[in-house]
Order: sequence, then C-alpha cells, then structure tokens
Amino acid sequence: MMATQPQVQAHQPHIIVHEEQGQFHLTNGLISYIMMVDKEGKLLNLYFGAAVADRESFGHLVELQHRSTATCRIEGDLTYSLDHLRQEYPEFGNGDYRRPAISIRQPNGSTLIDLQYDGYEIVAGKPALEGLPASYAQEGEAATLLIRLKDEPTGLIVTLSYSIFADSTVIARSASARNTGTDELAIERIMSLSIDMPDSDYDMTEFTGAWARERHPQTQHLHHGIQALESLRNASSHYTNPAALFSRPGCSESQGETLGLAFVYSGNFDLHAEVDSYGVTRLQVGINDAGFSWQLHPGRSFQAPEALLAWSESGFNTLSRNFHRLTRNHIMRAPWKNRERPVLINNWEATYFDFNEDKLVAIASKAQEAGVELFVLDDGWFGARNDDTAGLGDWTPNAERLPDGLAGLANRINALGMQFGLWFEPETINKDSDLYRAHPDWTIHTPGRHMNHGRNEFLLNFANPDVVNNIYEQMHRVLSSANISYVKWDMNRYVSEAFDVTRGPEAQGEFCHRYILGVYSLMQRLLDAFPDMLIEGCASGGGRFDLGMLYYTPQIWCSDDTDAIERLKTQYGTSYFYPLSSMGAHVSVVPNHQTGRVTPIETRGNVALFGDFGYELDLAKLEEREMEAVRQQVAFYKQYRSVIQTGDFYRLRAPYSNSRCAWMVVSQDRKTAIIGDYLILLEPNGPYTRLKLEGLDHEASYRVSCTGPSTIDGKEFRGDELMRVGMVDSDAASGELGGVNPLGTTHDFDSRLFILQAE
Repeated sequence: MMATQPQVQAHQPHIIVHEEQGQFHLTNGLISYIMMVDKEGKLLNLYFGAAVADRESFGHLVELQHRSTATCRIEGDLTYSLDHLRQEYPEFGNGDYRRPAISIRQPNGSTLIDLQYDGYEIVAGKPALEGLPASYAQEGEAATLLIRLKDEPTGLIVTLSYSIFADSTVIARSASARNTGTDELAIERIMSLSIDMPDSDYDMTEFTGAWARERHPQTQHLHHGIQALESLRNASSHYTNPAALFSRPGCSESQGETLGLAFVYSGNFDLHAEVDSYGVTRLQVGINDAGFSWQLHPGRSFQAPEALLAWSESGFNTLSRNFHRLTRNHIMRAPWKNRERPVLINNWEATYFDFNEDKLVAIASKAQEAGVELFVLDDGWFGARNDDTAGLGDWTPNAERLPDGLAGLANRINALGMQFGLWFEPETINKDSDLYRAHPDWTIHTPGRHMNHGRNEFLLNFANPDVVNNIYEQMHRVLSSANISYVKWDMNRYVSEAFDVTRGPEAQGEFCHRYILGVYSLMQRLLDAFPDMLIEGCASGGGRFDLGMLYYTPQIWCSDDTDAIERLKTQYGTSYFYPLSSMGAHVSVVPNHQTGRVTPIETRGNVALFGDFGYELDLAKLEEREMEAVRQQVAFYKQYRSVIQTGDFYRLRAPYSNSRCAWMVVSQDRKTAIIGDYLILLEPNGPYTRLKLEGLDHEASYRVSCTGPSTIDGKEFRGDELMRVGMVDSDAASGELGGVNPLGTTHDFDSRLFILQAE
C-alpha cells in the first residue's frame, strides 16, 4: 500500500514512505534525502541535496549496465553488481570491492555478511544514544527514520538512524548492531555514516595543524582512490579535526554547492572519501578500525557514535551557519546552550606555579575593577604540585598555597562579586602522587612493556569503572567544598601502550572506545551532580575540539597559542563547523609566550572578542592606557555579548595568504552587526579597500561607528549597498604615511571594529 503524499511545508521535518516502491524521502523544504530498497533487499542512496518535490517513484535514478569485470549477484543477470550501485551501508565480499561500512568476524573466521532490508520505524523527535553524545530534539523539531537491515545466517541486525531537523540542512546519522543469533560475533569495523555520491567533482577541505596552530584549512581536489584524515591518538587531536568539506570547484564563502561532514565523537576516527573508477564518491566516517574490535555477544548491542551531514547551495558561510545553529540548539545542552558566557581571567600565564592565595586575590581584584566576572585558578592548586612532575591524581588542595582551602579562596573571590572556577586534568597521573603509589595498575600500560610519558604525565585507565569512580569521588568532594561554578577540563596526553589490564585478550580491541565512554560518563555524572556548572574543555588547547566534547563542555579552549595574529587563523578555521560561543579566546601578555610577537592590546582584544572572552595575564602589570583599553573591551563585550554568541557569523577575508583578515557577526533580527577588520602586514602605499558585508537587511539603513580611524565613521548606509557595493575600510596604508594623512598612522597588526546599528 502506497503512503499518502503530504503537502510538505517548509521548515517542517517530513519522512515520506512509499511502501510499494520501497522508497523513503526525508525533507523539510530545504533539503531532500532519498533512499530505496531494491529487488535484492539492498538499501540504495538515490539523492541528497536541495529539496525536490516528492513523486510516486524515484526508481529511475537507479542505473544498471553490464560491465565486463563486474562480479554479478544474480545468476543470468549481467547488469546487477553491488560494485556499481550507490549503497547506504555496504559490506565487503559480496562483489563490492570498495571500503565497507561494516565488518563482522564470525566463529568460522569469515567476515562475509549480507545485510538486507528488514523494516522501518518513524520516531517523532530525536532518540538519545545511550552513553554517547548526540544531537537532540523534541517532537516537531525533528523526525527520525530507523531502518533495520538483517544478515539472516548470523542474526545480526543493523539499525540505521536518520534524523532531519525542522530548520536546518543537516542530517544526523548513526548505526547500531545487535546480535540476535546464538554465535559470538566480533565487530571489526562499523561506520556511523556511509553515503555514495553520484560523481567525484569535489574539492575536499580538511582542517589540520599541530599544537598552537590547530584547524587550518587544507584543500585538494578529489582523485581516484582514497583521500582520508584520521586520528589514532584516542583524541580527535590537534593534527586532524573530525570534520571536512566537500565542495564544487569554485565554491566560495557566498556561492556554490558544498557538503559538510562532522563526527560527534572525541576518540580515534576515520573520515575519508573513496573515488571509484566510475566517478562515484563514497564518503564514510566512524570509529577508526585500526586496532578496534568489539565482542558482540548473543543478545547484546553496540551503538556507533553519531555523524552529521549538511548541504548548502550558497557557499561555506551558509553551511557553517547551519552547523552553528544545530550545535547551539541541538548539541550544547541547557542551561548553557544559549546562556551568555562570563568574562573570565585565568591566572596561568600570570603566575604559572608561583602563587599563593594573596597573589591570586590581588589578580582577581584588579580584574574585578575592569568588570571581569569569573576568576579561574589554573594548575598548581592541588597535591605536591610545584612543577609538572608531581601531584596529578591527588585532587586535594595544597595547604601551603591555600591555607584555608578552596573554600577560603572562593569566599574571597565571591566577596569581590566574582564567580570562582577551577582547573582539573582528571585523566592523567604523575608517578609522584599518592594515587599512583596506591594504584600503579590504574595507569594505561601493557604488561611487560616500556611505558612512555608525555609532559611527565601518564594516563589513567578510564576504561576501568573503578578508576572513573575514584576520580568522580575526588572531584565531587572538591566541587562540593566551595562555591565553584566553572571547571576547566584539561587533557595533555595522548594514549600509548593501549591495553586494559582488567579485561582479557579478546577484549583489548575495545579499550580505546571504552576509554572515551569512561570520559563521557564522568562528565555526565558531574553535570548530573552540578547541573548549573559550566565546563570548558581543553586538551593542550585545541587537541579535543569536537562535537562530542561540546555536548558536555559548551565551550573549549581554542588553542594554547594566545598570539592574536595566530589566533586569527585558528579561530577562522574553527568557525567552519563550530560556533563562536564554543571558542575560548583570551587576551594575553606581550611579548606573547608562544610566539614572542608584540601586538597592540586593542588587537588582542579585537580578536578575542569573537569568542568566549577573557584574559590570561596579571592586569596589575599593565600601564594605565592599557588598563583603560581593558575596561573598554569588557564593557563592549558585555554590551554585545548576546550578538556575538548567538548571531550569524560570516567569514569575509581569510588570513592564511592575505595581509588582511575580516569577519562579522549579525544579530538574529539583523539590526546589529559587528565587523572585525584586521591588518596583518602593512602594504606601503596600498590600494583603497572595500569589504563586502553579508547577512544585513537589504532595505535597512545602518549607522556605522568605528573603534579606529575611518572615513565612514558616523555615516549611514543601506544594507544593499554595504553588501553589493561594499563598505569602505581603507586605512592610512592606502597612501603615504605621515602627518598629512587624514586617517593618521597604520602599523602592522592594527585592527578596528565596525559597529553597524539599524534604527
């Protein structure tokens, strides 16, 4: 019986099922995702992209031809080969020689399975994934299609989940496997998302780097074979981010078709594009199968993490805003999903380990005078922690530094009218600690093998529930002892010597995933106990900046590199997938501790303002002129904080190969816009410049104000002119520098903010 065809309303999630044709059409008036079950019970992808009107059948999109080297499935039929069909969840060994989405080891050693359609279910809203971060939505905000595939001989059932949201071009995908048979099975590969695109004319952009220079975009055109990015560090890592763009050649920030793929997971991952000899591109993302296996006992299930797939026909900025809105509304959780974040000061670069209670209070007092709202005590407050060789694992206040404990310090900070926050690195341990002396077996190590360290640290085995319970109890005791409203959660060590001494040899392939599940469970337990607490993620800066962490930590320290010019690159690249409200961004001292560069305090502030704003220095050491700049920065951020954190963000000039950089954020009502305009290196006697703005109301009149010299300060312009003709942002470098220049003097590393306000 064919389902009725509803009238699809824009911005309403619909799942249309044509049962006789075996076809499924997910649409919300913005996008369409269409699949079909064919005569062999295989689930095929027919289309993903701009919304199209529904029709009785899309079966004509399946094309079958005889190819002489094909391995054919049906005797007497030389046209049907899985190697040439666009599948939704392919296996290996049935004639498809591309990367499979799943591999299951069976008792006889075979990995051959044959998944065939076994039914579907439609769920209002968005089901949670047990033990894992994932997008969420209420009824009316999303609809979810669950499709069951079954391998009859083993009793394996794979359930594919597809969620479409009301007002987004993002599809959420995940997969789960259940053993309904009687034999022991082992999962050796399980992708969260697999989709075959009809051609390969795409540029792939990945976001790479290292410590202090994270998430810089790198682009190549797809070619025959596999183009992949991955992590085997058991963290999403500084080196590769679990997200990528696939765009048509010539796609820009404001025009062109592009896809975005992001993984909601914080551990080992594999994200790749495989182009076959006929131009089909297979996109996959999931847990990296290197070293991975999972024992799937009879009656047990395994849930793979979630992946997000988005589409735009109007360039990268539109795609990014879809990811930003979905992250703010459906990944980050209450109460902090859209709550204004406090302006903070962190003592680390001001004191490192050299502090006592009075010194900390003096730093906080000076910050309070400038309007800072939160004081964060970083490393060194616990155990025998005088340097990085001791103390990790002993989460007890250091009585020498804090004679009245954390409560005494917190009370003094609160008396200033400020909130108090605290640094932890819960996953690590020093050998010089009481915890290590009591439980050396709790470290990650392989028996009989050498144990490496990182920064004099070792990792605790978070795959062991006893370890997680111990750290939870320690942290709970600390957080209950004082008025602590914020936690900075650091992680400075990648996994090596991966082994779980609490489990047998058959379960060692589970270790890395169980470790990540342990981290997630600890975060969830702490948030259950302290639901109003704000956690900021950190991993030597941006080493674990991913959607999985943002589910628990709605902001993440963007990079340990606080140099403003380097931060332009990092924050620009981060913004392709992650919203401004997720980016911890602070003003630090000069010469900068990572680069030695000296930049004006105004520019340091103008960069950090586009994120979760704060300071990493001792304000008492600034000159009065600089302190006045700090007071103005804090006041500005408080005035426009809601616009910055919840507005629509647009990238305007990329900093990677240009001498300039620019971006802007526009309020949801389009009445207020803030443009960050940055000069990296001065070009003598350069050209006049215009900046084409985005996101404004075409018919509105905007009054412009500028924090630096500008020929348009105080003038009014219509939105259509600012976007189509452009906003004049020439500075003194577009002429001869000197006393007769009406724009004064311009230097390397200068910057300005333009504020546009419509009546």
